[in-house]
Amino acid sequence: MSVAPHVAPPTSLSLAGEALRAVALRFPPRPAEDDWAATAGTQADILARLQQPPLRPADVRHHRARIRGARQILQWLDTFPGATWQQRWNASPASTRPGNDWARLAPGWIGIAAGPSQRQTLTGGLLSLICADVIRPALPWLLSRTSANMTSLRIGLIPTRDPEGFSQLEAMIEPATWSSNVGRHALHALVKIVAAKGGTLADITVGDAVEYLAALKAANDKYRGYTLFYAWLRELGTLPAEAPSSLRYLANTSGQVSMEQLIDRFGVRCRPIRDLLVDYLKERQPGLDYTSLNNSSRHLASNFWGDLEQHHPGIDSLHLAPEVSAAWKQRCRTRIERRRQPDGTVREVVTARVNVASIMISVRAFYLDIGQWAIDEPARWGPWAVPSPIKDADVAVVKDNKRCKARMDHRTRERLPALPAVARAASSCLNEAKARLQALMDTPPGDHFTFAGDTFARAAKDGTTWAVNMATGRRIDLALAESRAFWAWAMVEFLQHTGVRIEEMLEASHHSLIQYRLPTTGEIVPLLQIAPSKTDEERVILVSPELADVLSAIIARIRDPRTGAVPYVSSYDMAEKTWNPQMPLLFQWRRSGESSRLSPKFLREALQEVLASTNLTDSAGQPLDFSPHDFRRIFITDAIRSGLPPHIAQVIAGHTNINTTMGYNAIYPSEAIEAHRAFIARRRALRPSEEHRTPTNEEWDAFLGHFERRKLSIGICARTFGTPCIHEHACIRCSMLRPDPAQRHRLVEIRDNLIARITEAEQEGWLGEIEGLQVSLASAEEKLTQLDAEQVRQRQVIDLGMPRFSQIATRISTARGPSS
Repeated sequence: MSVAPHVAPPTSLSLAGEALRAVALRFPPRPAEDDWAATAGTQADILARLQQPPLRPADVRHHRARIRGARQILQWLDTFPGATWQQRWNASPASTRPGNDWARLAPGWIGIAAGPSQRQTLTGGLLSLICADVIRPALPWLLSRTSANMTSLRIGLIPTRDPEGFSQLEAMIEPATWSSNVGRHALHALVKIVAAKGGTLADITVGDAVEYLAALKAANDKYRGYTLFYAWLRELGTLPAEAPSSLRYLANTSGQVSMEQLIDRFGVRCRPIRDLLVDYLKERQPGLDYTSLNNSSRHLASNFWGDLEQHHPGIDSLHLAPEVSAAWKQRCRTRIERRRQPDGTVREVVTARVNVASIMISVRAFYLDIGQWAIDEPARWGPWAVPSPIKDADVAVVKDNKRCKARMDHRTRERLPALPAVARAASSCLNEAKARLQALMDTPPGDHFTFAGDTFARAAKDGTTWAVNMATGRRIDLALAESRAFWAWAMVEFLQHTGVRIEEMLEASHHSLIQYRLPTTGEIVPLLQIAPSKTDEERVILVSPELADVLSAIIARIRDPRTGAVPYVSSYDMAEKTWNPQMPLLFQWRRSGESSRLSPKFLREALQEVLASTNLTDSAGQPLDFSPHDFRRIFITDAIRSGLPPHIAQVIAGHTNINTTMGYNAIYPSEAIEAHRAFIARRRALRPSEEHRTPTNEEWDAFLGHFERRKLSIGICARTFGTPCIHEHACIRCSMLRPDPAQRHRLVEIRDNLIARITEAEQEGWLGEIEGLQVSLASAEEKLTQLDAEQVRQRQVIDLGMPRFSQIATRISTARGPSS
């Protein structure tokens, strides 16, 4: 059997993303063959095979038409050179034309009338030859076929090629996903790969899947939503363990590129300078992360040298004249933004550049590094060692830092009072989206329903969640709208109760839920472990009852309905351009039938939809916007304002420097900040060797002791750490009391005792005690009502589950690799 060398077509892999090409090099596709047993048979043998099941259709009329069409096609192909039918197909004009041209052009090629029945006969005949593995059209040919043709191919190919494999696959997939639109696309993708490459589902390789995605991308198809077929192959267990866990983002991501590519994207015209910048980045690469290298390349090759080449053509020296450097510094302080006007036109506006200091620092470091390296390697760096055009005054950022602090403080002060309104709006939008989706599900397909004064028409196709607003004509996926509302609510609640960064929130997994047992009382305190990739320093955050409700709702939503487990998903670090190990992430969703991590862009857009419903405005009268980092600033500000010591807030926030924590605080009085800094300076001067800004054991014990001392006979006091009792230990009246359901009988006794005391006071005329007793009675009855409502709610609480330590250790050891 001869195998033709595989050459990637220029319209497929060559147009794919960098990451997709990297996977293709690591996992090459199966080569295109032109000689195998089924395609080497005679015309009589092939027609005899088509007479036998399962290639023979049940309908006699269809069977006769397909046999006639297959005979005409084989007779036509026999006029082309080649030893096999596949070689003759490759030599025919049909292989170079799109598949959707077959029915229109085939009658003319074969020399028969071009009537509808003849076109149908030839199409059926070609379908039989493909199902019989006589001809294997290329992927681009198959991708251009219509949906109806692909349905016919799927019905004919599955029972003839791999009935057991497809049956096993169908048994593993949820029926709703299998019959959905994305499920049909995934099934068609597998059918096309089998038709183009031969073999069975078990024979499909990673390279075949990558080649299919590249062909989709080249065809300008919506390839991103069509990677579910690869996830099905993973579930089938036919792919190697080292195969990528997902192909969803590979076709649109570049991965980490070389230093040459980082510089060449800005088109530096001076070759010596270009080579110098590449060498400089390579020298700095071991000590910097990829994001810093990316920013440095942009500052040096675009903001610095690219601007100089634009205004001084032919420049080839780093030794800049004073007037040249002065003009560049002046231009660097502004930037041109293209803004779209209400009339649709685009207007260029000159604005002040915010990151001018970082550009100046990068250029100054470039000159100083070369000067320093020239001492050790004069032959390599000596010719480029020249005085730096960036002086000390150019990188003085004191004023810039103060301006930035003032802007952030003003932003926090505007948003702190609006946070409760945003949280309420997120909850309201979620409840509304749930009710609207339920109204759609209660409506038969094709009928109309009314919700909140709007009339919607549900799509006629069963199983879809699309509806059309009859007033606006807008078509909306109500399931997707409900999902966006849920994750906007989850993000708002998660961020406001934890104060974490958005990347830390997206990295939180089911393994992050841990428990700590107090050594004295034995009480279990739930904790959330934060292991950020930004600082590589783990910390834990106390899980409040409000946060526990959010976590339970998230886990109940993302659990696999078949197994009850939280699915493992891979996440792509957009900053570092790398893939993280698979983890049971909390912020994941089912996208196009495949579990995928939520993207920051999706969450920000969902948050903006919530903000649009609040009608909140800032001091300038513009709509108030919230970024995920605003919740972190508000959390720190509110914690310090409520009395939490700044160095405790520093540990909770995960800052390495307390000045960073104080920089986030916008309400704390300036004199208190200065006094606290002076106190730290004095203490460091007296005890420099013993000064650590992490809490001492005594301070940490005091922090833990707060949870031990909050235990009461009828429940737990939920007052904030470091705050005194506001009701002088009149706990029954205090709103901070969280009654224990197990102590309900004590509350009933207290209530009955209060009623008896009020009756006695009325009989004895003790009017001075009646009012106070009535206040206590009202509080006791309110606590009983809360307990009853809590018991009803707890029946709906989802068990979060606690992963065993051995499982966590296994995942960590797998992610880190073998120990050195």
